[in-house]
Amino acid sequence: MNLEIFNMEVVRALYVVSTVLFILTLGGLSNPETSRRGNQYGIFAMLIAITATILGPQVSGNYSIMIIVILLGGSLGLLLSKRVKMTEMPELVAILHSLVGLAAVLVGLVNFINPINEYVDVEKTIHSIEIYLGIFIGMVTFSGSIVAFGKLSGKVSGNPLVLPGKHYLNLIMVLAIIFYGYQFVSAETIDLSVYPLAIMLTISFLFGIHLVASIGGADMPVVVSMLNSYSGWAASVTGFMLSNDLLIVVGALVGSSGAILSYIMCRAMNRSFISVIAGGFGSDSSVASVKTEDQGEVQAIDIDEFKSMITASNKIAIIPGYGMAVAQAQFVVNQMIDILKNKNIEVIFVIHPVAGRMPGHMNVLLAEAKIPYDIVYEMDEVNDGFKNIDLSIVIGANDIVNPSALEDPNSPIAGMPVIECWRGSHTVVLKRGMSTGYAGVENPLFFKGNTRMLFGDAKESLLKTL
Repeated sequence: MNLEIFNMEVVRALYVVSTVLFILTLGGLSNPETSRRGNQYGIFAMLIAITATILGPQVSGNYSIMIIVILLGGSLGLLLSKRVKMTEMPELVAILHSLVGLAAVLVGLVNFINPINEYVDVEKTIHSIEIYLGIFIGMVTFSGSIVAFGKLSGKVSGNPLVLPGKHYLNLIMVLAIIFYGYQFVSAETIDLSVYPLAIMLTISFLFGIHLVASIGGADMPVVVSMLNSYSGWAASVTGFMLSNDLLIVVGALVGSSGAILSYIMCRAMNRSFISVIAGGFGSDSSVASVKTEDQGEVQAIDIDEFKSMITASNKIAIIPGYGMAVAQAQFVVNQMIDILKNKNIEVIFVIHPVAGRMPGHMNVLLAEAKIPYDIVYEMDEVNDGFKNIDLSIVIGANDIVNPSALEDPNSPIAGMPVIECWRGSHTVVLKRGMSTGYAGVENPLFFKGNTRMLFGDAKESLLKTL
């Protein structure tokens, strides 16, 4: 008995240490300069959490199976980390969110079929609510993340799915889930609760699909953050089901941080979080955005002209987008910075909060190429000072430098703050062609008098300037 109490105290102490490390992880990841240390905290926190779980009283026997499963999961994670390219990170994050959701669903179902403890009266009601909520949030996260993965990987169209009366459809599904939740909780036997649970599973699966499919491509970074929040809350509810304090706390940390990040990103896009979930960019005006007016001729330049514009500049702003990630041009940009510094040309990077396909995507790419942190600026820090910038080099960005967000109230991205590079002396846009961005909106920047287009692969174009 004394040994069992000792084990419990050891597990609780490990839980406290793991929780503190997870909090330090979030603190470290909030700054690029401390992000590596934050990741290290997270690794140690997870190792301690797994160790504590194995030592816990709820785990007995079958350690060999557990070790095999841990080795399989760890090997798969290591393989993915080695093979997945930086451009594919958003897709990886989305599919991992789906696994968290699926895990919450499976744990909830197992807990429903074979509960750890016998509950009566109020305890039974509370436990049933925990199971129902855990399965519901997990299933929405699972199906929604699969759709997000399809959109991010190009397997599913980035255009929003617009069904007739889609908002009413969402409302009907939510009301149905609440109704069957009442039936599930009030059911006196397991046999009577199977039917409402099965219906809820089906509705939740469809609800998750419709929720994400209705959101346009330009809002996908917010969707990834939103799904991250959902996965955290699913894990937290699972912790309540299993009476696991660590899982409750860590899930709440992930859920709340994901929700806060989604809110911050929505503010950066001048969008309300509710409006993003309700439909996202392009839901009402996607057809209109496809129609393009005659905005004039683009002015294309060659490499020699581009080099001349660079050498004639005193201050250059580089604006990266997803196209830079696709071209893997960030490493060449780093070489370019060293050369320009030797010529006494000041270079800064301007990052939009939703550049790329997930939060912080551009920051990670720049860190991967060892770009100095002190020359990387947020959009709000630079927008008022573009009049002092001689040359803006846009590498693979589109929607985040689109003037129609400010100038066209009928644009699907109207009201979204963008990097106002056209206010500088000159802008050069590196693109393969004249295709629209992820939001499917034409960009008037390409036709402005002080904009030049350099067509071709961004990496190859930049290499020719060295």
